[in-house]
Amino acid sequence: MSKKILFIYNANSDTGSKMLDFAHKIVNPATYNCNLCSLTHGKFTEKKQWKTFRERLLAEGYELEFFHKDEFQERYKSKFGHKYAYPIILVETDHELEVLVSAEKLNAMETVEELISSVGSIQ
Repeated sequence: MSKKILFIYNANSDTGSKMLDFAHKIVNPATYNCNLCSLTHGKFTEKKQWKTFRERLLAEGYELEFFHKDEFQERYKSKFGHKYAYPIILVETDHELEVLVSAEKLNAMETVEELISSVGSIQ
């Protein structure tokens, strides 16, 4: 199995979207539409527990890629024709993308520990 994990946020990469998302996280975090971002980042920085886990995955030889949904759709549109709900975590194999953690599961998570447990299940 591949050691490449793709993390796709439910947000776009343009400056206006980034500013709106940032403001939304500060003003009304309960209604922010990207739980992956909420689980991995605080208001201003990456959560320490997530950063430690992410660095451990890298040390174990995993390749991690992080995308906004528009970046992911552009990069993978010709190679894989799948439609996904976002946020989502995928594993790239030689022939396809496999769902590691679905949007439904991500959106039900309340803690970074739940996320770490789910991603850690790849090992």
